[in-house]
Amino acid sequence: MNPRVTRITPGSILETLPMGKDALSVRRRVEAMERVMEGLFVIPGTNRKVGMDVVLDLIPFAGSTIAAAVGGWMVWEARNIGMSKLQMARMFGNVGVDWALGMIPFVGAVPDFFFRSNTRNLRIIKRHLDKHHPSTTTLDG
Repeated sequence: MNPRVTRITPGSILETLPMGKDALSVRRRVEAMERVMEGLFVIPGTNRKVGMDVVLDLIPFAGSTIAAAVGGWMVWEARNIGMSKLQMARMFGNVGVDWALGMIPFVGAVPDFFFRSNTRNLRIIKRHLDKHHPSTTTLDG
């Protein structure tokens, strides 16, 4: 086994996420959550990523509400780095649209496949961080 490759265990992912309130820690946590919610799996033959957001939509009503709670957590993190109320309102709007689309039992996963509120909100957060906390900018985007 290559010594540079670390084995991922259930507890190791949480241990590697920074728990601080600084902008870089927030950026890393929000990026990790967006990956889990929007890009955890690749649909074979399509090269299209889906995450827990789409999977949760298969659970009528509760799944969409759980996904909205995660989206609300992302907005809370945005608040912690000093984002404006207008930016947070846009983010809550994205979460609300995602929640409403997901409330359609079973069929709600289809629009959620295209309307990725967590990715949209991550983009808003990154724009803010790049402008106000440029030291958090990473090469991968």
